[in-house]
Amino acid sequence: MQSQTHIPSLGVGTFRLKDDEAYDSVTMALDVGFRHIDTAQIYDNEASVGRAIKDSNVSRDEIFVTTKVWNDKLSKAKFVDSVKESLDKLQLSYVDLLLIHWPAPENGESMEEYLGELKRVKEMGLTREIGVSNFTIAQIEEAVSILGEGQIATNQIEVHPYLTNEKVRKACEKHGITVTGYMPFAVGKVLKDETIEAIAEKHNVTTAEVVVAWELAHGLITIPSSTKRKNLETNFGATSLTLDADDIAKIDALDCGDRQATPDFSPEWD
Repeated sequence: MQSQTHIPSLGVGTFRLKDDEAYDSVTMALDVGFRHIDTAQIYDNEASVGRAIKDSNVSRDEIFVTTKVWNDKLSKAKFVDSVKESLDKLQLSYVDLLLIHWPAPENGESMEEYLGELKRVKEMGLTREIGVSNFTIAQIEEAVSILGEGQIATNQIEVHPYLTNEKVRKACEKHGITVTGYMPFAVGKVLKDETIEAIAEKHNVTTAEVVVAWELAHGLITIPSSTKRKNLETNFGATSLTLDADDIAKIDALDCGDRQATPDFSPEWD
């Protein structure tokens, strides 16, 4: 069955945000207009994110919440309980999207085992959609062979002007899997790029708006994070910026393979 839930194309990430910082960021983001919030078990902020969602005036059915299962919880013995714990922290009865955070099980579980658990959690109603994160082309092929076509809602991978990740994006497209690009600003690096600065000047916008608009122009979902209201407003404003083909081509050409997320358990990247 084809994935039915529409993932809002612009969300707010919470990586590296803890406690009140995470609470304040999500509170401001919802106030600004964001309706897609991304967290993870390993971020250790699900409770703060959940509190912000509960305290907001936005109804639950308007908010799209994503969380991710960590590498030490991928066994049949731990998977479901870890998701229930996440839901308790988030003060939610379900998440909209649940991802395998990395294809790197700490205890060597097979993909068949942990994707089986992911599917089971969906069948239990604890998540509306399921997906993966940081999966290579070969891993996407294996995952589709296990779960079937149309089951994987997204592959969340690093995508920004210095790492366009086109091979993996094309592999996902082949299977109807939406790509969510994380770290769109490459930890701030691309915001100081001369090419992007020139495009921002041309449109009388910020470099952040240009980068977000570039991601959206490629049909990607993206989840920039910020602790400042002004920056959240700027990121959200990118939805009204339309880049022309020349702008997009110039940004595409900046790709230099400058990957930011490289933990020691990373797969062998394409």
